[in-house]
Amino acid sequence: MAQPQRVVTFGEVMLRLKSPGFERLFQSPVLEATFGGAEANVAVSLCNYGLQARFATAIPSNNIGDACVGELRRWGVDTSAVKRQGDRMGIYFLETGANQRPSKVTYDRAGSSIASAKSGDFDWDAIFDGASWFHVSGVTPALSQSAADLSIEAAKAAQAKGVTVSCDYNYRKNLWKYGKKAPEVMRELVKHVDVGIANEEDCQMSLGVKMDDVDVHSGQLDTEKYEAMAKKVLAEFPNLKKQVITLRESHSADRNGWSACMHNGTEFLMSKHYDITDIVDRVGGGDSFAGGMIYGLLSYPNDQQALEFATAASCLKHSINGDFNRVTVPEVEALMKGDASGRVQR
Repeated sequence: MAQPQRVVTFGEVMLRLKSPGFERLFQSPVLEATFGGAEANVAVSLCNYGLQARFATAIPSNNIGDACVGELRRWGVDTSAVKRQGDRMGIYFLETGANQRPSKVTYDRAGSSIASAKSGDFDWDAIFDGASWFHVSGVTPALSQSAADLSIEAAKAAQAKGVTVSCDYNYRKNLWKYGKKAPEVMRELVKHVDVGIANEEDCQMSLGVKMDDVDVHSGQLDTEKYEAMAKKVLAEFPNLKKQVITLRESHSADRNGWSACMHNGTEFLMSKHYDITDIVDRVGGGDSFAGGMIYGLLSYPNDQQALEFATAASCLKHSINGDFNRVTVPEVEALMKGDASGRVQR
């Protein structure tokens, strides 16, 4: 029996502190403590799907760091590339929105272990040993100049070893504080990427690829414009083999339309559309899509099936509290086949 494929992810994992249910932050003196972060979320998804996932990061050597590493191991994530160094874990506070009140994220991650990590801290040759895929997001290079340098260093090292590289462009306006604008860094990183993943605004804000009349806040989607955007990104970055764009229609905090598209250089593909009502937690939705896309491209015979798997996996994530997407391949495939009834399974 063949060994499952190994994927390496690199980035920051944080302590997530969330107000209970739909309460405002500190409405009651209680916060739910879990862990999460873009690339760690992807690693957990991949382990749930039966692949091997190795997560590279820096986490302080204290009891909070111990709990975080233990949680990653509980999901089957290989933590051999986790460096125990630095002074603190990043934290983010989450207040879940409802109806017309949006969810809010407040970051407290300045000076975190991964933001302070330097070139040379990671042995990429050893980390990529046996790997077939590497994933990073635009969150990590937004943290600090050294984190940006490490992200590009890792992508180059993966590329040199013949490892497929994916990047979720993940624009975070509240993070780019160290003097560089996102396109200055992200355009250099994406030169070493094979599969680009983005939402409606990431191509514009992270890469500086501008399109007229694309309003990410309108709640309406024009797929022809996203086909044109995908083509434009592929034209500006000829190294990219596929450009994937998730399409979210935000009707309210509780109800979103959800679909995705892909241009693979020869054809433009659209996924099934899902109307997601009564959202439980959409944080980590993009990461669950990225994890599903990586699994799909490694496991299915064509891009359309990979796109459908990623979209269905992320649709299910909206029903799950926490950063991690706690679903299995059979559950995702059931939704792909049209089983969206939510009937009790006995």
